[in-house]
Amino acid sequence: MLWKYLRGKQLDGYRFRQQHGFGPYVLDFYCPSIRLCIELDGHVHDSVEAQKKDKERSEYLNYYQIHVIRFRNEEVEQEIQMVLKKIREFINNIINPKTVVQTPIPLT
Repeated sequence: MLWKYLRGKQLDGYRFRQQHGFGPYVLDFYCPSIRLCIELDGHVHDSVEAQKKDKERSEYLNYYQIHVIRFRNEEVEQEIQMVLKKIREFINNIINPKTVVQTPIPLT
């Protein structure tokens, strides 16, 4: 269902690939221009072991500067517009990261 909204550069002109191989993993959706991976998780991801593997997978991808955002299948099925909004917000944070302005400490 999400692919319907991502394919053909429909999401703000970004090109996504479906089932993209990267290292030992297959990413559900991947946008190479901004290094964004979107993962969809069903009930099989609820177990402690699956969550551990998901964490290892995300750490592996983060090591290669690939951003990972995860959604539950139910979110996509029931609230697709909210999912698309969150993806857009995530992309905006990748492109325009919030910078912390540090106030210089005066020298005395």
